[in-house]
Amino acid sequence: MKKNLQKGFTLIEILIVVAILAILAGIVILAVNPQKQLLDARNAQRRADVSTILSAVYQYSIDNKGVMPGSNIPVAPTAASEICTSAVSATCTTATLADLSSLLTAEKYLTAIPVDPAGNVTNGAGYTIQKTANNRITVSAPAVGNYSLYTVTK
Repeated sequence: MKKNLQKGFTLIEILIVVAILAILAGIVILAVNPQKQLLDARNAQRRADVSTILSAVYQYSIDNKGVMPGSNIPVAPTAASEICTSAVSATCTTATLADLSSLLTAEKYLTAIPVDPAGNVTNGAGYTIQKTANNRITVSAPAVGNYSLYTVTK
């Protein structure tokens, strides 16, 4: 007597393997969480931009014997102006935005005004700047998602 032995997988075995792979893929996607990763990357960019702007303002001030760059930087502890992205000063002053275009002259301090990575800005960069009565400068990035307002003062 000859037995007919067939080699292969049964339908149940294949379905179990596919179900296990689907569960593992779901766990990996939830663990990676691409939306949170993107938000973290944008927030890191905001922190870098705030530091870049603040450093450029202070370097300009040092090079120009204490004179701060631009116009429309409010001198009040509670008021802040959004930084203008335009190199045209008239656009900045009519929109009551802080004009820091002097930082772009010959690309000595900045090559361009950093813009909030969320991208929902027009003439403003999304970042704000203010000056205290003691000439301390504060630059802030907007609060986004679960992240609070990011502020640096020098």
